[in-house]
Amino acid sequence: MTSKPLGDNKVMQVGMIVADIDAAVQAWSRLLGVEPPPITITDSFDISNAHYHGKPTQAQAKLAFFDLGQVTLELIEPIGEPSTWNDQLVAHGSSLHHIAFEIKGMEEHLRGLAEHGLPLIQRGEYTGGRYAYVDGQKQFGTVIELLEND
Repeated sequence: MTSKPLGDNKVMQVGMIVADIDAAVQAWSRLLGVEPPPITITDSFDISNAHYHGKPTQAQAKLAFFDLGQVTLELIEPIGEPSTWNDQLVAHGSSLHHIAFEIKGMEEHLRGLAEHGLPLIQRGEYTGGRYAYVDGQKQFGTVIELLEND
């Protein structure tokens, strides 16, 4: 295989689904010996234009980010459904959700990953960029996230 669907292959983030973000933030803060990061809520649909399996979704999530050097640990508590976040929580409880890669050229990367058997699950916008989750569960044991910052 000569194509590189993930660009430079630099892992940016590991995402964990949690049932209670307040408790998870406190637990991770104690484990890492750091101050708890702020908890934010993803943008509403009017900004995010989030789509899940090709259909608009009003689902949001509470987020907290721990800077671990090269990699950020993202904690995600789903709010509403349908979403890949809520599916993960229902199916597996608090657990690994994704590994994220920073890319440029979202559509090109999504096409390349689809050609490698990794279909799009969910996508959306955020202030300063966009994200997409592709289904890597069968091949890699986790969802793969693409992050494209403006």
